[in-house]
Formats: sequence, structure tokens, C-alpha cells
Amino acid sequence: MTIQSLGYIAIGSDNLAEWSDYATNFLGMQRVERGNAAVAFRMDDRAQRLLVDRALGNGTHVFGWEVENAAALDALAAHLESHGIAVQRAPAALAAQRFARDVICFADPMGNRLEAYWGGMRADMPFVPGRTISAFRTGALGMGHAVIMVESVQNVLPFYRDILGFKVSDYITQPFNGYFFHVNPRHHSLAILELGRNAMHHFMVELCSLDDIGQGYDIALGEEGRVQTTLGRHPNDLMTSFYTKSPSGFMVEYGWGGREVDDATWEVTECTVGPSLWGHDRVWLPTEQRDQARKMRLKAAQEGHRAPVQVMDGNYERMQGVCPWWDNAKGG
Repeated sequence: MTIQSLGYIAIGSDNLAEWSDYATNFLGMQRVERGNAAVAFRMDDRAQRLLVDRALGNGTHVFGWEVENAAALDALAAHLESHGIAVQRAPAALAAQRFARDVICFADPMGNRLEAYWGGMRADMPFVPGRTISAFRTGALGMGHAVIMVESVQNVLPFYRDILGFKVSDYITQPFNGYFFHVNPRHHSLAILELGRNAMHHFMVELCSLDDIGQGYDIALGEEGRVQTTLGRHPNDLMTSFYTKSPSGFMVEYGWGGREVDDATWEVTECTVGPSLWGHDRVWLPTEQRDQARKMRLKAAQEGHRAPVQVMDGNYERMQGVCPWWDNAKGG
């Protein structure tokens, strides 16, 4: 019954045209026509990863979690029902809209709509990005991660950790409480932040080149009010990213260089550095918490906190050494 990845997200919105422009010309996704009431977007070989649908109603969001096969989906449904959680088998029409073989529907303690599915369908044609990017980092890691705001972390933590079996990567207590969960090697596919209300905070998509992020930042800076969190680097997943305001009001994180978790060696700890190693000025935080976050970043810099960069083969060139003087000395 193990959940493998965040496979898709569905958003309820009337702003189909604005979402189409944002998802293609900024994020670099490929638009796929889904009739007059919805529009979908590809990120890879899957038929769709993001769906924007008028019928869901403005402000609605659905997270689709992928499992391996039909047996795993049935086991998950039975497991949820054994804990008193209502589960509905989605009609064939909804499964077809999600481009999945079979889907079940349920909700978390805050009422967030969740779906689990198996048999995510692949497209017949190669992925064609909406603007020039290297690629999205997806595959077995899923489409990225989602972060939700909650009134109380403790009211939600048992559901995701103990019932769904999400594994805690780490947690924070300053400048607010938060937990980060992984379901595969991606550092987190879900996070919950205690920010006083229950709502969508952001979802993240990861690119395969740092230049994708820099060029996207240039595009975002050209639109007044688009950047909600400036360019920076997180201390827990080591992602270099920035956040923009989506057409639905929540944010989308655009990132590169995310860290992977190895369960054989990983230890859960409180992340006390940050909330970023540098940057990530959060314009949406209340003034007091924004000042506190800035002080934490400056403290991290003063204490000399550094972290390795996560790179892929062919995505970097190794420098000669520590400094030219030492390189020459070693060369005789």
C-alpha cells in the first residue's frame, strides 16, 4: 500500500487563460487541451501532471498520490477505512480525467482533498516545454512537492506520519512549526506549516539546470508583484529556488539542486539553521516573523554554515583546486 510519489495536482480555478500563460511561458510546462472547462499541463512523459479545472470550484486543490499497482491501491483503501477514514472509489470518468487506471478519493483532517491512484498513463508524443528549459526533475521522484498551511501541526501529523506512512525528514520550530515528509528519495514530497489557517501554501517543481532557475527569475522580476520569496537556498533540502504568486493566489516554488534522502542512513533532526542559508526574503510573512527569519539567515552566515551542491553528471566541471598558488606548488 506504500505511496510512491506525488503524481499530480488538480486546481480549481476559472482563470484558465492566466494559468495557461503562467504554466507555459514562465514554468515551462506543456499545455494540453482538455475541453472548455479545464486545461492540463505536462512536465515529462506522463499525459499530465497539473490540471486546472473550473468544475472543481475556485480555491479547491487535489493532491494525487501514486501507488504501484491495483493491489496496493486496494490495500491502501482498506487501511484507511480501518482507521475510520471514508474512502470512495472514483467513477471511471474521473479516473479518465486523471489519466489513471483507478483512483480512490479521501480527505485529510483539515478537509484537503486527496486521491491515490495507480497506472498513470504516458503520452504518445515527446514532452515539448512551453519555453526553453533543460527538463523537469520528475520520474520516480514524482512531480515535485506540495506544502500546506495548517492551524495545528499536531492535529495533522498523526494522519500523514502514522496512517499514510509518510516518513519525517526533519522539522522546524522557528520562525514557525513545520514538518517535512518524504515518500521516496526526494527530501520532501509534502510539508505542513503551522501558520494559523488551513490552506494551500505552495507546490514546487524542480528543474535540471541552475540556469533554468536564473532565467526564470529574470522573467518573474519583469512582472510587478510576481516574486513572493526572493532567490535563496534552503538548509534542509538544499534547494536553490524562488517563489512566485500563481494565478490562484498560492505560491509556486521554482527550484534546482534538491537533496535526496537515504533511509538507511538518514536521521530525523530539528533544522535550526535558516529558514534559509541565504536569500528567500518572504514578503508574505508578518513583519515580526520576517525580521526573525532575516536574523536567522544572518546568524547562519556569521556562523559559516555551508552545504554541498547537489549536481548531476554533465551538469558541472571540476575546478583545479583550492587556489592558483597551491595548484602551482603541487605541480612543482
